[in-house]
Amino acid sequence: MDWQEIEVSTSRNNFIYKGQIIFAEDFLDVLEFQNPGIAAVKKSEGWHHISIDGKAIYSKFYERVFGFYFDRAVVNEKNFAYHIGIDGLAAYKERYLWCGNYQEGICIVKEFKNKYFHINKNGERIYAKDYIYAGDFKEGIACVCLDNGHYTHIKLDGTFLHNKNFELLDVYHKGFARAKDNDGWFHVDRNGNEVYSTRYSLIEPFYNGYAFCVTLSGGKIILNERGEEIKLHREISEV
Repeated sequence: MDWQEIEVSTSRNNFIYKGQIIFAEDFLDVLEFQNPGIAAVKKSEGWHHISIDGKAIYSKFYERVFGFYFDRAVVNEKNFAYHIGIDGLAAYKERYLWCGNYQEGICIVKEFKNKYFHINKNGERIYAKDYIYAGDFKEGIACVCLDNGHYTHIKLDGTFLHNKNFELLDVYHKGFARAKDNDGWFHVDRNGNEVYSTRYSLIEPFYNGYAFCVTLSGGKIILNERGEEIKLHREISEV
């Protein structure tokens, strides 16, 4: 049985493979099977992880568990959050208020003073500074919120990618990131420089060179990577 073909039932209490319910036992809740073929399920005793044969991969139950990413899964226990390995053992000794999922082998955590930073798979901090908020790394770059409430990009070693700050900021997608200042949303390049001077009330990331945008007056347009507006064939509001 290929775990990638296993689906969650519509009632979210079991799994379906090729149209058939897999397990005789129903669960209280389930999450999708993920690499390497492990799923989080809830029973009356609590949450734990099972393999595609329905057997628990460890004996302990938790208040909450999530999927495995890079062979690490978040568990919640007695108001603490941390990661376990596939063996069910804690991946490190530290405990946190909240943990994200590992992305690119790096993970966001929130400590008990409500500050965020990133750790590696061994639970070690990858830089010394704490942030008001931090996002996942994508292609070696993450967004962080500074003490002044503005956002910027950092690299894996914790240094700034550029010296630009924004009201809001997104990770890079195909070389561009969405950013917001006092006047609205726009796209920036890898140096944090605006790609064009116009501002919008809403923008999407560029998808194969085009981005859907909503103008400050409410119009819907398509934008190319040079900042040139392309009118839609028909106003979406009329459809």
